[in-house]
Amino acid sequence: MKIAQYNNIVILTGAGISVASGLQTYRGLGGLWNEHDINDYGHIDRLKDDPSKIWTLFGPLRQSISHAKPNAAHRALSELENTLQSDQKLHLITQNVDGLHTAAGSKNVIEFHGNISKTRCTNSECALEPFNDGLAYEDTAPMCPLCDSPLAPNIVLFGEQIPAFESWSAKKVLRDCDLFIAIGTSGNVYPASGFVRSADYVGAKTIYINIEPMSPPNKAFHEEVIGRAEDVLLDFGLFD
Repeated sequence: MKIAQYNNIVILTGAGISVASGLQTYRGLGGLWNEHDINDYGHIDRLKDDPSKIWTLFGPLRQSISHAKPNAAHRALSELENTLQSDQKLHLITQNVDGLHTAAGSKNVIEFHGNISKTRCTNSECALEPFNDGLAYEDTAPMCPLCDSPLAPNIVLFGEQIPAFESWSAKKVLRDCDLFIAIGTSGNVYPASGFVRSADYVGAKTIYINIEPMSPPNKAFHEEVIGRAEDVLLDFGLFD
């Protein structure tokens, strides 16, 4: 594949791209969601009745991510962005909350599900801005110093809508893309699962990269490459 023939590249990444950084995937064998009932511990409703459950689930993940470093796959995508011609653009939409794409040097990153290394107030009318925070709060849920509402990791909880700006940004770049690549994601989680259909609709070439085939297959993907993200991105010829 000749990357030079594409002007508007959109890459969607999921948990699989961060496995080589020592982070768990979310679903499947050994997945993070196997340790707790995600529909209970990770649901927006827990902020009303038991916000400590949110931190029981996501506090340890924050700790793990704080020690993680970008791997070869993150670095390859950053390098790809830096080697594009002036008339080419690359946008990364990531479902991950680990911030590793930015740490690797990628610039045009849409953190679709937020960033777990930041903490936010759950009161939409509060003036407190999301702030960098490395504490896990595993023993008790923290409260906002301004309004005394529960604080939460700055991520999209189950039952919560994707933030308007991130949703708009993703739709905008997909509308213009001519190459769409999904890496390390099952492709089954809404709304990101619909991105490939949007790309296919506007005529983009679409590629699926993961360690196992998509099940069930999605006809909107024109090509499927099976392998670890860090290996595929180095061997796949993205830099040709």
